[in-house]
Amino acid sequence: MRKLPAVLFWISIFAAFAAVSVTSEEDNGYLRVTGPCKLEFPRDHGAHPGFRTEWWYYTGNVVSDDKRSFGYQLTIFRRQISPSDARNAWPQPASPWRTQQLYLGHFALSDISGKIHYFDEVMARDVLGLAGVRGKQDRPNVYLKKWSIEIGSSFHRIQAATPKFAIDLVLDPQKQPILHGDGGYSLKGNSSERASCYYSFTRLQTTGTVNLNGQKISVSGQSWMDHEFSTASLQPDILGWDWFSLQLSDGSELMAFLLRQENGRLNQASSGTLVLPDGSQQHLRIQDFSIAPVSTWPSPHSGAVYPERWTIRIPSKDIILTVNSNLADQEMRTEGSTGVTYWEGSVSVNGQSAGRAVRGQGYVELTGYAKKFEQEL
Repeated sequence: MRKLPAVLFWISIFAAFAAVSVTSEEDNGYLRVTGPCKLEFPRDHGAHPGFRTEWWYYTGNVVSDDKRSFGYQLTIFRRQISPSDARNAWPQPASPWRTQQLYLGHFALSDISGKIHYFDEVMARDVLGLAGVRGKQDRPNVYLKKWSIEIGSSFHRIQAATPKFAIDLVLDPQKQPILHGDGGYSLKGNSSERASCYYSFTRLQTTGTVNLNGQKISVSGQSWMDHEFSTASLQPDILGWDWFSLQLSDGSELMAFLLRQENGRLNQASSGTLVLPDGSQQHLRIQDFSIAPVSTWPSPHSGAVYPERWTIRIPSKDIILTVNSNLADQEMRTEGSTGVTYWEGSVSVNGQSAGRAVRGQGYVELTGYAKKFEQEL
């Protein structure tokens, strides 16, 4: 009997999450992204209540002093449960357990040298100090229990711990935030409201520690940060997406995503951003680049078959890249939080750009392979 309150609590959480996933766009009452986002920093590093979905996403590739390689992912999601009076809190007086905001987190560590992928997930309401965004506007701290993301004027610090693995990393931006699409307005479908506000820090010099099975390891390398918020759901005919974030040795970076349709074609909103060494950027339409899978990996856990090697071409820049997963099994199975099974993994890059050899590293995210992705952007 003592477990009953906890059971009811988690049932209510899952019910709220399910309600968020199926709410129709026509009458939902949430704020929507329908045009230029007019992003300003540091203001927009924080939360955007009123929009249904938001995430702060970090990935990186780091190496220890003895050349042991790791990849990591830390993502904290915010989900708004209720659309009513979307920009405000519940009316007062209210229970300290009442909130419109639910926070969910995914954390993974790929021990590339040891060929093992670890992952965990956490979920909590924005109540009683369990989760939320605190700190000043110019230095927000997004936290979820023992996981936190602090965004300062000249650094980011991310911390996350589980019984088996943990990270404590300081990230130094090497470039200004990159606004994807039209000034941060990133289309994800065939109509103006199927869009998100989306920016990235594409190159973050990284130092800190990885803790694995009780061993504290000093590491350094490069990281990538995405921050995105939206209300729109994917179009009904889209199965999922393939997303790439690549950092090349010539100082450039590439973000690209493919929206895969049920008919086997790509949605025309698929796009990307090429960031040049000086920080300038070029928007890439679907006609400007191609990404072709070369080989696949069948998951023994979910039965999904994922691409694990790709060829990327950007003809106008004379760019040809081969992207390889650094570890085949980097599948995330998140039945305890978002309920999504996806592949999120560290990759390496080799190829050429403008006739010169380049190499690099990055991360790839693959959704909709285990089953159709039917939640928000």
